[in-house]
Amino acid sequence: MGTLPGFLITGTDTEVGKTLVSGALILKLRESGKQAIGFKPVVAGTYTEQNGQPLNEDLETLRIASNLQPGELDLCPYVLDKPAAPHLVAKANGMRLELETMLKAFNDLQKNKDCVVVEGAGGFLVPIDDKFDLGDFAQQIQLPVILVVGMKLGCINHALLTIEAIRARKLVMAGWIANTLDHEMDLLKDNIETLQSRINTPFLGLIPKLPVNLQKLSNQPYSIDALKFAAQHIQLPAA
Repeated sequence: MGTLPGFLITGTDTEVGKTLVSGALILKLRESGKQAIGFKPVVAGTYTEQNGQPLNEDLETLRIASNLQPGELDLCPYVLDKPAAPHLVAKANGMRLELETMLKAFNDLQKNKDCVVVEGAGGFLVPIDDKFDLGDFAQQIQLPVILVVGMKLGCINHALLTIEAIRARKLVMAGWIANTLDHEMDLLKDNIETLQSRINTPFLGLIPKLPVNLQKLSNQPYSIDALKFAAQHIQLPAA
């Protein structure tokens, strides 16, 4: 893998498997000898742990994959309580999301590890404020992008539009991953073949529907076994 500094994981929509893929990629990178760690520029939605501490399930998944103890490193500068568009939740709470704050948090974390897997929030162009979006953040950090395609009706259009947006920002596409959602879509194989014929970037694998015992519970992170299951079905991009 050389000295690759990491990847940015984006998705065709929210709830398409970015966190599952991010955690699985961190595991694979760590298995290859990398000091890999997860990061998110912003999360929206928390649950309360037994001790009363508010947690976010995506961040806890990244922490599990990164083999970090609770509170060991700050994986996200903005943890918002309500599961909605981050810039709107921030505004409702009387605060403003700052691109510079996100970049500083990323750069500080990057100093601790040699490979950072950055998971976006929602899709590629989710707003940060009235001027910037997560595509601007992606442009600033300049990591190769991996697209997670949630395999459901409409995913071909969503995938192709997202790739156009990524390439419009002059970013490198490292590959794409198909993720089977709770209900396997009709014509799954045909949809994947169509995407392969239209996406000029490596296909890194298809994650099947998680077995019942590995499916994520509401307000809980993915288990390490679920991440290992996903990791078995994808490959790391070529160096």
